[in-house]
Amino acid sequence: MADSSKHQSAWSKSIPVKQQMHIIGRLFKYAAPYKWYFYFSVLFAIAVAVVNILLPRIIQTFMDSHLVVGHPDFAMMWFFAGLYFFGMLAKAVMQFTQTYLYEMGAEYMLENTRRKLFAKLHTLGMRYFDQTPSGSILSRLTNDTMAFANFWALFSSLVVTISAMVSSFVAMYLADAKIAMWLLVFMPFLFVTVWYYQRYSTRVYRRMRERLSLLNAKLAEGITGISVVQQFRQEKRINHEFSDTNDQYYNTRRAMIRINSLLLNPIINLFYALGTVLVLGMFGIRGLHGYVPAGIIYAFVTYLSNFYNPMSEMMDRLSDFQDGVVAGSRVLRIMDDQTYEPQQHADPDATITRGKIEFKHVTFSYDGENDVLHDISFVAEPGQTIALVGETGSGKTSMINILMRFYEFGEGEILIDDRDIRDYTIQELRKKMGLVLQEPFMFYGTVASNIRMFNQEVTDEEVHEAARFVQADQFIEDLPDQYDSRVIERGASYSSGQRQLISFARTLVTDPKILILDEATANIDTETEQIIQTGLAKLQEGRTTIAIAHRLSTIQNADLILVLEAGRIVERGTNDELLEKHGFYYDMIQLQNSAHLD
Repeated sequence: MADSSKHQSAWSKSIPVKQQMHIIGRLFKYAAPYKWYFYFSVLFAIAVAVVNILLPRIIQTFMDSHLVVGHPDFAMMWFFAGLYFFGMLAKAVMQFTQTYLYEMGAEYMLENTRRKLFAKLHTLGMRYFDQTPSGSILSRLTNDTMAFANFWALFSSLVVTISAMVSSFVAMYLADAKIAMWLLVFMPFLFVTVWYYQRYSTRVYRRMRERLSLLNAKLAEGITGISVVQQFRQEKRINHEFSDTNDQYYNTRRAMIRINSLLLNPIINLFYALGTVLVLGMFGIRGLHGYVPAGIIYAFVTYLSNFYNPMSEMMDRLSDFQDGVVAGSRVLRIMDDQTYEPQQHADPDATITRGKIEFKHVTFSYDGENDVLHDISFVAEPGQTIALVGETGSGKTSMINILMRFYEFGEGEILIDDRDIRDYTIQELRKKMGLVLQEPFMFYGTVASNIRMFNQEVTDEEVHEAARFVQADQFIEDLPDQYDSRVIERGASYSSGQRQLISFARTLVTDPKILILDEATANIDTETEQIIQTGLAKLQEGRTTIAIAHRLSTIQNADLILVLEAGRIVERGTNDELLEKHGFYYDMIQLQNSAHLD
């Protein structure tokens, strides 16, 4: 609870103005490729401001010079009407063009930013994804990018507002300098209102964005884990947690609505009303002592409306602006993240030809402080099978993670074909190393696309041959559309065994030199396991295999078995050698055998 409150208090602080300017400056760089959209939009906004000066002048001239005499000329009336209509038509066309150009520039920027953010995420190491909830990442990719794209609309409003205010004030000053100067008395109060809104609303929006991320994380967790939730009857707990998070988000939304309702349109309308009272009052006092043309009063009130109305829209956009600054800071935090995947000092000519693997006194830590692997050393000759066994948390998966270069190891060396693993490009490592996980991930598409992994260089014949090799063809050819059968999210319409067979075919089709099996048969029933054991044996021929074993019966023919405990190799040898020792491995075999008998 203390941690939670500390976390929330950190987010309740407003973003300092200097930091906001820094964020905005960086976000401008994402708009730079589309700057001409914005430049031309500004020109049309200025043109609209000029037209807004001329339109009231047309009515003023007609009222004071022609209508006042009481005998308006029809031709003159139609002339002024046509002139005003033409001005309004030109204004509408320019407003459309200005809005279209600006919105298209913002949309292109949004697309570009999302693409860069998505590409950045794929450069980050596995440690980042271990520490960041997927719902939070999704929220930044969708909600946050959309929010800070929306805040570009403020700059459009800002250009329109500044153009309108300057042009309207100049027009009022030319019409009557004294009254125009008196209207400036409201400006300090207006600026204080804007400053206070900006300062307070930032805190609200930061809390709202963070709680929206938590809400998305809860949604992702509840939907992804729905089968487990129902199995253990956790619906009430999940609903309660979601309700609490949703209530927190609702409260921040309510606070946002409250401050927007008070400090946006109502304040601007108040200042407009006060300005109108001041204008009418001063003209009224002047009218007590002399003649005041009606046209100038109309023009002045219209200019005053043009002065305040765009400001009202800009204040409305301030909510998007504050939301966008906060969202932009969250997006930039991903762009600045340095949790990169392990770096290679690769020789582009280095290739894996034999598949020999050697660990030399390797240590590894996830957090940089507590080692989970200690002084690991072994050699896997080309074509050999090395089995890793041990209790949960003994370090088996960690060895796979550093061999696959998902994480950087600490001390020691990892060699492939007697060369440092960092000498190879990541592309070469991925091409020559095949990984089969305990829970294979299936993508939307077809069975064939999941085998070829969307690599169009892999032919249909190679896909079919890989499936036949691991005997996946037996169930694929019974499907209605065979290899073109649809695969929905995570392959939910297929059994665990069928998904695993597809993953075996997926690995085989790349023809790797090194095969890594992470408890690959743990979720497969005995009958299916018997079907694929023959295929697995053929798959391992001529390939160096590192296998994490869940069922010890599946690795009895391994060339070397490494028994791990607490990140250390405590025993090594063949199945027969380890059984003779009556040590850890022997005890594990006895425990599994007794469990099967029970």
